[in-house]
Amino acid sequence: MQLSDHDLWQRFQRYYFTYPSIGLSVDLSRMDFPDDYFERMAAPMRKAFEAMDALEKGAIANPDENRMVGHYWLRNAKLAPTPEIRKQIEDTVASVSKFAADVHAGKIRGAKGQFTNVLLIGIGGSALGPQFVSNALGHPKTDKTKVFFFDNTDPDGMDKALAQFDGALGQTLTLVISKSGGTKETRNGMLEAKAAYERAGLKFPDHAVAVTGENSQLDKTAVAEKWITRFPMWDWVGGRTSETSAVGLLPAALQDISIKNFLAGAAACDELTRTHDIKANPAAQLALMWFHATEGLGRKAMVVLPYKDRLELISKYLQQLVMESLGKERDLDGKIVNQGLTVYGNKGSTDQHAYVQQLREGLANFFAVFIEVLKDRASQGISVEEDITSGDFLFGFLLGTRAALYETGRGSITLTLTDVSPASVGALIALFERAVGLYATLINVNAYHQPGVEAGKKAAENVIRLQTEILKLLTQHGLMNVNDIGYALKASPESVFKICEHLTANGRLVKAAFFTTGEARFMINPSGKSGG
Repeated sequence: MQLSDHDLWQRFQRYYFTYPSIGLSVDLSRMDFPDDYFERMAAPMRKAFEAMDALEKGAIANPDENRMVGHYWLRNAKLAPTPEIRKQIEDTVASVSKFAADVHAGKIRGAKGQFTNVLLIGIGGSALGPQFVSNALGHPKTDKTKVFFFDNTDPDGMDKALAQFDGALGQTLTLVISKSGGTKETRNGMLEAKAAYERAGLKFPDHAVAVTGENSQLDKTAVAEKWITRFPMWDWVGGRTSETSAVGLLPAALQDISIKNFLAGAAACDELTRTHDIKANPAAQLALMWFHATEGLGRKAMVVLPYKDRLELISKYLQQLVMESLGKERDLDGKIVNQGLTVYGNKGSTDQHAYVQQLREGLANFFAVFIEVLKDRASQGISVEEDITSGDFLFGFLLGTRAALYETGRGSITLTLTDVSPASVGALIALFERAVGLYATLINVNAYHQPGVEAGKKAAENVIRLQTEILKLLTQHGLMNVNDIGYALKASPESVFKICEHLTANGRLVKAAFFTTGEARFMINPSGKSGG
């Protein structure tokens, strides 16, 4: 029910919380929870707080993998459960800082001179976090290196990224990031990059750095080939919560983003959100709003609307953090629950001209999270109308969209940052990490494993295995139709057809004329072309 302006102002005063220590304010007034909601949820939240306390002290929080979860220690190593882990964290931060300083000073160089570019090869959390931070905090005039990404196994995408170097591979430092070293997308990207260096007459190891687990496949490769150096990843840090590890710190430091302030902002938010007082804990407030909006069953999506170009990638970053953490078939008791919280988003005011029409008048199957930034720009602004700046319009569009949604019963949360800085971005990441952990306890799921991702990887391996068998069969028997191939290999004809179509499009097979899909006939391309 929409409140009058007077009643909404009274509600705003009750549910607008400010946190000066991290430059954040949280407005919950446009979520329709009852005034006794915090009290009614006190017992479930007490359990969530206790679970979080145990997590930070080193409890096994990922029971099916028998692992601790320690991303909170990354920004305050004093909390680490053992002196060894504390030293590993502190040594890594120091080594990242020194390595970046040596690169900037030209002490560590490429074959053609000082490194001016960084190519980051990773997937999921090994790319999304660095991309978000790079876009949020970088600037062409102050960046000491330009950062580019291979974040998929799409060869066309890799070609496009490589084209941007325009002959500067000899001044490009490549970071290969993979905990296991066996992730296929990252492995493929590494091999593509290596081939590009070699085509340019350069030695890939002289331009390569690994961020990986000790004794992983990648670690062994880096040692054997004598890469420049290696930085650690630990089994107690998941990919989607790794941005304050070497995964995120190294590319940020190379770009010349202050990792000291970034870590300090995350640590300050962690300290603030450890309190068990809901009204003093913004992460607890977020978790409770998610629970209220979705009835704890994922019945509504979360639409993230940052009104700042620098924060444009936060919705992509949060998609992995939230959906991989919370999207689970079974709860901690083994019961099938099919839980989750869908995340999507765009940037304001771009969304004014895109999907706000549906948000306001279509299905009421979401709640919105607006992210407001008070400081418009670093330089002096101009007036686009009398006493009105471009930033004033952006601010007006935010308040206007929020009001338009409220008028039709669509709830929203507004997070307000003072500015976009290393400290505020670090705090924002820590805020959502904590909210996810607390919410996971409320819905009784393990936020720190990802069995569905592993299932997808296994399915992909089966496709690659079938493709190998198809090529071998066609090499032996020549022209064959889809049904015969499927029968011979005891495989799904549909999978056979899709694989053969892909191979044909890339010049590796030739397709003969056919009347039905099952009668489609394929053979090895006699010209020997290959692609993809």
